[in-house]
Amino acid sequence: MDNEIIKLEEGWAEIDKSIEKLIRILSQENPQESLTRKEYAHVYTKCYTMCTQRSPDNFSQELYTRHGERIKDYLESAVMPVLREKRDEYLLKELVVRWKQHEIMDKWMRRFFMYLDRYHVKHHSLPELHEASLKLFRTIVFQEVKPAFVAAILAQINKERDGEVVDRFLLKQCVDIFGKMMPQLKVYTASLEEPLLADTREMYRKKAQEWIEQDALPEYLRKAEASLETEGERVDNYLEAQTKPRLQGVVMDELLAQHEMALLEKEGSGCRALLRDDKSEDLARLFKLYQKVENGLEPIAAIVKEHVTKQGVEIVKKRETVLASAQSQKEKDAHDPTFVQSLLDLHEKYQSLVKKEFEGDSFFQKALKEAFETFVNQDVGKRSNAELLANFCDRILKTGGVKLSDTEMESLLERTVQLFSYLSEKDTFADVYRNQLAKRLLMNRSASDDAEHSIISKLRLRCGAQFTSKMEGMVKDLLTGNDFKKDFKEQVRTKPEVLVQASLASELSASAPGDLVVIDGVEFTVEVLTTGHWPSYKMVPIELPPELLKCISVYQAFYDNKTSQRCLKWVHSLGNCSVRAQFKRTYDLQVTTLQACALLQFNAVPEDEYISFQDMVTRLNVEEEVAKRILHSLSCAKHRVIEKEPKSKGISRTDKFKFNSSFQSPMRKLRLPMASLDESSNPKRVQEDRSIAIEAAIVRIMKARKRLSHQELVAEVLSQLHFFSPAPRVVKRRIEHLIDREYLERDESQANFYKYLA
Repeated sequence: MDNEIIKLEEGWAEIDKSIEKLIRILSQENPQESLTRKEYAHVYTKCYTMCTQRSPDNFSQELYTRHGERIKDYLESAVMPVLREKRDEYLLKELVVRWKQHEIMDKWMRRFFMYLDRYHVKHHSLPELHEASLKLFRTIVFQEVKPAFVAAILAQINKERDGEVVDRFLLKQCVDIFGKMMPQLKVYTASLEEPLLADTREMYRKKAQEWIEQDALPEYLRKAEASLETEGERVDNYLEAQTKPRLQGVVMDELLAQHEMALLEKEGSGCRALLRDDKSEDLARLFKLYQKVENGLEPIAAIVKEHVTKQGVEIVKKRETVLASAQSQKEKDAHDPTFVQSLLDLHEKYQSLVKKEFEGDSFFQKALKEAFETFVNQDVGKRSNAELLANFCDRILKTGGVKLSDTEMESLLERTVQLFSYLSEKDTFADVYRNQLAKRLLMNRSASDDAEHSIISKLRLRCGAQFTSKMEGMVKDLLTGNDFKKDFKEQVRTKPEVLVQASLASELSASAPGDLVVIDGVEFTVEVLTTGHWPSYKMVPIELPPELLKCISVYQAFYDNKTSQRCLKWVHSLGNCSVRAQFKRTYDLQVTTLQACALLQFNAVPEDEYISFQDMVTRLNVEEEVAKRILHSLSCAKHRVIEKEPKSKGISRTDKFKFNSSFQSPMRKLRLPMASLDESSNPKRVQEDRSIAIEAAIVRIMKARKRLSHQELVAEVLSQLHFFSPAPRVVKRRIEHLIDREYLERDESQANFYKYLA
């Protein structure tokens, strides 16, 4: 091996020859010229030897310095003169070419001086050859041409925005150069992205002013949507990914955020017009665009709330007009299915809008809720909306009401319960609904047991088990009552003599169909109800006919023997009878027990003899008001089986009654409805229940907190009461009651504070 020492100038001269050849190859002066493996090995060996010689002949530092100087000289003498002559697109193409050449040169130079990178650079903590080479390019070339380079790129982007065709691949190559100048895209962000964003902002600021003046809102939104998509595609094609949200953010700010209220309030085509004309596609576009804008949805939601509220108030005003012009306000006030149906249709329409076009966004759900709470609780007439909604439920759940399939019934119930959720007086609804449910169950008038269970489940889901406990108890009570019916019939079948001995009856039989038993020729059955679950009914004492007294005595004997710890109370106003009446033909009259008692009184007098009102009151042993309702249903309603003298629409104390021998009807079975003796809703009972609930909440809160100010206590009470919204003065009154009953006391040091008394 030749161990001759290589001097610096001698060795560098040979290395520089290969570098010169590399530069000629890059400039393509001679396309046939190339570096051979032998030449590369020779240069590498020279560098290696010069770097491994012992001092003072170790030239590692000198070679490292000359490596940088050679690249610097190449950039200054060969690259920059050419670039200074180029402009616009030609500058972009030339810089891309020069950067590629620089990368090739840097690669070969690192190969030539590889030993420096491996040992000298690391040992002396110097920049690696690649870093040094990149820094030279960045300092000498890029910094000088950068202003013109950035301007040329922006010019190409603006041309594309104006509809011209540009070389996207070239732009992508130019952008890549920015990314390679420094790590983490620092140069790209500061040198290209920021100017691009500023240029974009200015351009779309001018476009926004132009479009607002000439376009309606739907067309403006379409242009804004197209602009966002175009800018997004531009980033995907040749810009860095980090630019996409920033660039689109500028577009949204200039086109949407800065002009939101002007666009929404645009006369003839703004958000209100879109809602009025049901422009679902445009509303969906409006939502999608402003969903990306910070705080962009709140103004839209406010307009939606205002619009829905206006629609609802119009429905309420329409009801006011109908009631004012109705001939029978009392009847129209109690049952107005069209009003409730209008509210349901309105809710379905805008709930669908919120779900589909507004994608169920919480702002719009809240707007819909607040809008409906505004007008759903605006009561018109004597009946509250809670009562009307309960009456509507009764209408669709009872037989003879609206004819619906199971699917339609389920859908309508779901929509009705959604409307119910906006009521502030949920307890009033519950009170009315429970009374009507009781009537449907006891009169066997439920159209569907599944529907009854379904709506109770929906109410429980929204209001909790406590809200529906009595309703569920009523349904379960009937199932328990069925067991009593079966046991009663079984005892009549197996041991009739025991019941005969303990009662007034003489003959019992279990031959009747279903749960009925025959007691001295009368088919009879009993519904046993638990007092706590059912509404409190008015107990009407009445003189029962002997046939019914026998039936009652038999069942009383059975019940006393079965449950000695319980007491039966007979509610005759809820009883039903089928009475066979002989006119010119025979009819089966479906009546209440009270009506049956009144009809049987006419068997005791000749056919054309009158019974006075006072005599009827005495015979039945009932209050006059009760007698009036009974006789009105028999003599003034649709089927007048009793003839009244004088003929009038009402019942007075001087009237007299007789059997209507001329009565005729095409139907054999007739139902004679009677006005209920119990109100569907008892406001006094509701107020009492509310007082109890308020006091319970006060005691519960004070027991946990021990000491609270008046304002804090009232606020917490109101937050805990979900079924109604009492006025603060009502809460204050209940607090005073609790102080009087020594549950609470005022703090002696601060009169505005209360203390809990254990």
